[in-house]
Amino acid sequence: SLSLALKTTGKMVAVKCIPKKALKGKETSIENEIAVLRKIKHENIVALEDIYESPNHLYLIMQLVSGGELFDRIVEKGFYTEMDASRLIKQVLNAVNYLHDMGIVHRDLKPENLLYYNPHDEAKIMISDFGLSKMEGTGDVMATACGTPGYVAPEVLAQKPYSKAVDCWSIGVIAYILLCGYPPFYDENDSKLFEQILKADYEFDAPYWDDISDSAKQFISSLMEKDPEKRFTCDQALAHPWIAGDTALCKNIHESVSRQMRKNFAKSKWRVGSIRTMIGFCVCLLYLSTSSICICQPSLSLSLPPCLPSLPPLSFSLPASSPSLPPLPPSLPPLPPCLLYLAVSSTASV
Repeated sequence: SLSLALKTTGKMVAVKCIPKKALKGKETSIENEIAVLRKIKHENIVALEDIYESPNHLYLIMQLVSGGELFDRIVEKGFYTEMDASRLIKQVLNAVNYLHDMGIVHRDLKPENLLYYNPHDEAKIMISDFGLSKMEGTGDVMATACGTPGYVAPEVLAQKPYSKAVDCWSIGVIAYILLCGYPPFYDENDSKLFEQILKADYEFDAPYWDDISDSAKQFISSLMEKDPEKRFTCDQALAHPWIAGDTALCKNIHESVSRQMRKNFAKSKWRVGSIRTMIGFCVCLLYLSTSSICICQPSLSLSLPPCLPSLPPLSFSLPASSPSLPPLPPSLPPLPPCLLYLAVSSTASV
């Protein structure tokens, strides 16, 4: 889970607090995520700032991304066009192309892993969650079945060796959803869902696609090509007129798309409220200095959240140099165990 962190340098960061008990059997996954994050640096990819370890926990200090999930923001908009979707996909393509050039395959691209950098209208998109990413070795193919149903490429479901082309398929699925609000493949029965994907059995249904350009449909079809050898690469997708040219339409499609997103993605989107809402509420403030630490919560409870049992002993007095606390709202949503604001001095350590 994520907690929010504020260093005394003024830079906001996020803390991914991982109990070591939860890592049993998953050591390879987290080690892989760390190895990948250490290697990459791109403006559209959430960066790993640092790592701390205590006897019972692992703390990944991550770049703070505070703008919320992709679908949340689209639904909140009053105006949304093909051009907006094109710009979003272009950022994703640039980031994934960078990963592929580095020999990294994400393998789990999906809307939940696409976050806005900040709440501003023109905020950039950031790719997160590299738990299933894989470094390509001497060969160009991998064989481990992984990913999220609905976004996974046919060759993965067919248990065939696969390559970075699986990411391009996933981007095609995301682009499809961005233009209509519903997934190209859906069935309550997993076997039937997988059968649809294996056949690349999708359509541009009327009336939802009637106002979408032929260029957009051709772009998506080139990414959602069943044969990975014929599927667009990121470079090819970036050169397509819908991305590089002016074929993306400017007609407002917000009403139709947002209605379908609410209908089809309610379970994932509205599970606890948007990240923006959690960040907007100052739920817990933790100031650290070389001499003392103060925890201040709206409830006036000074108990340490269970995700941080291994921090040094606390003294509950504000350092003289601490900044004044911002006003807190009278009512707050429930606090997830690891959601905190950390103010860490340059000499303090976890």
